[in-house]
Amino acid sequence: MGFYCYLLLCADGTYYTGWTTDPTRREKQHNAGTGARYTRTRRPVKMVYLEEVPDKPAALKRERAIKALPRAKKKAMADKSPLDSPIYE
Repeated sequence: MGFYCYLLLCADGTYYTGWTTDPTRREKQHNAGTGARYTRTRRPVKMVYLEEVPDKPAALKRERAIKALPRAKKKAMADKSPLDSPIYE
């Protein structure tokens, strides 16, 4: 089982950071309103960054590190991400 940290772009232009073992399922949960409370009122959301990490402790640590970044750095991460390529659609 893989672990992933992800960054969502919310409809209001804010970013949400989380971790999961199934990125596709988690994005669907956020968009269905059954994800985090933060994203419920900011739908639709789009996954703009995804990073695989070795285990759950690493995922939690990386999530905290990403959350601590300023918005400009999160935007830079999202801009460099290949998630808009056809392989992820």
